[in-house]
Amino acid sequence: MSLFKNKRLGRSELSIPEVCLGTMTFGEQTDEGDAHGQLDYALEHGINFIDTAEMYAVPTRAETAGASEAIVGRWLKRQARDKIILATKVAGPARSLEWIRGGPLSMDRANIRAAIEGSLQRLQTDYIDIYQLHWPERNQPMFGQWQYDPAKERECTSIREQLETLGELVREGKVRHVAVSNEHPWGICQFTRLADELGLPRIVSTQNSYNLLNRVYEYGMAETCHREEVGLLAYSPLAFGHLSGKYLADPAAPGRLTQWPFFGQRYAKPNVSAAVQAYVDLARSHALTPTQLALGFVRSRWFVASTIIGASSLNQLKETLPATLTPMHAELIEAIDAIHLRYTNPAP
Repeated sequence: MSLFKNKRLGRSELSIPEVCLGTMTFGEQTDEGDAHGQLDYALEHGINFIDTAEMYAVPTRAETAGASEAIVGRWLKRQARDKIILATKVAGPARSLEWIRGGPLSMDRANIRAAIEGSLQRLQTDYIDIYQLHWPERNQPMFGQWQYDPAKERECTSIREQLETLGELVREGKVRHVAVSNEHPWGICQFTRLADELGLPRIVSTQNSYNLLNRVYEYGMAETCHREEVGLLAYSPLAFGHLSGKYLADPAAPGRLTQWPFFGQRYAKPNVSAAVQAYVDLARSHALTPTQLALGFVRSRWFVASTIIGASSLNQLKETLPATLTPMHAELIEAIDAIHLRYTNPAP
């Protein structure tokens, strides 16, 4: 019997476990044998929710783009498809990914349709349970940027056109539910308003970064998504490993940030190390590991539908998966909030 609860996602009938297995390491840090071991282990413990993307593995590059989906697909072929909740994403423009569909210039109908066909082929399935727009096409701050700049406005595919294309995929049975990622309140409101007005599919979730170093979601997104009935799939709950405390002990510790230093720009900001140290000290004062504190906190939040956990190895997953079940009592939450007020969102 699974120790993890299930939650209804958005207004849909879809019930998802409170933890999701992320796969962005598959095909880069994690070889196929270990990846399949992680998928088996997660499923054995009641986690049948798998998240991937056409641009994975990460850091994305031409040689590994699509590798994560392909690895998941070869595993999925051996499973009862209707028992697995599978999410993937279409990459948008503005990130110079020339190796994906020639560097998509937009999230127009042609690009979204080309993306879904590629994902279905690599995943060896006829449908995707949750199909997500990986990031907004429009100008907005994301991935460590934190200020909106109207001077950077550019032409982009309308949200209506994006929704209409997603609606086609739902009608054709290639997609069950649609969703977004890395969104802001304005985008959430536009997607839900247009869906309601035009009879198009309603987004069921947004996948945004949320952790002890980045609680920006709480300011405008928490209310917006609650009122619009859009669930949060919280990614990066350990802040790229920072919140495990390993980089405090050894800045050169093996990991994504030391292997690809450019990859963690969001965390190369003032007060990150000081905040991490405060959380590590708090965890130890309550006889917890830093990982237990960080993961237990994210899972405990009322607005989190599911916490996405990505591991570079099966051994790491065996540590992090049970850590998400760490209970958070009122005194501990008060202490966390006190640190948050001292070091407010050092990695937005």
